Amino acid sequence: MDFVNTEGVRLHYEIVGEQGPWLALVSGGRRSGAEFLPLARRIAARGFRVVLHDRRNTGASQVLIEGDRGEEDIWADDWVQLMQHLNAGPAFFGGGSSGARLALLTSLRHPDAVRGLLLLRITGGAFTAGRLPDSYYGQFIRAAEQGGMAAVCATPYYQELIAADPGNQDRLMAMDPRQFTAVMRHWLQIFLQGPREPVLGMTTEALQAIRVPTWVVPGNDKTHVSRHGREAAALIPGCELFELPVADEDVPALPFSAWGPHEETLATAMADFMRRVGHDAH
Repeated sequence: MDFVNTEGVRLHYEIVGEQGPWLALVSGGRRSGAEFLPLARRIAARGFRVVLHDRRNTGASQVLIEGDRGEEDIWADDWVQLMQHLNAGPAFFGGGSSGARLALLTSLRHPDAVRGLLLLRITGGAFTAGRLPDSYYGQFIRAAEQGGMAAVCATPYYQELIAADPGNQDRLMAMDPRQFTAVMRHWLQIFLQGPREPVLGMTTEALQAIRVPTWVVPGNDKTHVSRHGREAAALIPGCELFELPVADEDVPALPFSAWGPHEETLATAMADFMRRVGHDAH
């Protein structure tokens, strides 16, 4: 396992591939980078180096519940620092679901670091806006208010983080629950800002300001409605839309593994896009 320290937190990362242009991929939700390992291996086999990492407060990376910036802003800054540490920039950035939002945000915060964007399963719409805030923040605020940091540590999500890095329990238990809830409420407030669609939290003006080659694959469930992917692609200048032969399903959220049968197709299309635009991307 490889780690890098950035802004006082230890991030876990993995490089797949030996040579070629760099692609940084972030998975969806609060899941670890391992979600994209099968896809990363397929892309690497086509001549690329793929960097997967666990964002702070996810996977095998350290927990650090602090910061005045929004959580996604912190993740974007961490991501660029990781790539700088690897001397891997400018690079292609991409991801699925929340990882796609993060890639968009990273390109706006750090335009010189981003060579192009590959966005899978755009997140947006009223259903998503109603579901994610409690999943990401609300449930943990309630746990802290009702049972202190011991109750936070006992939630299934934090149990996974503690299993991956037992030191996370000590860091969490050392926090004042009032400070924990204050940070979580601050992050929640920032997360709730901005439009609901086509991309959660991303204004039309922000999408129209994207200036790097961009490639979008719409999702096909209630959290990643295909229409929002197509609408986002239409707003980003010069964006290429790539649609898989999948139908929208009336389920809250399909796991990325549901696209397993299409990963060869995705890897080929992603590699083709990066090779095609790489010569003229800054």
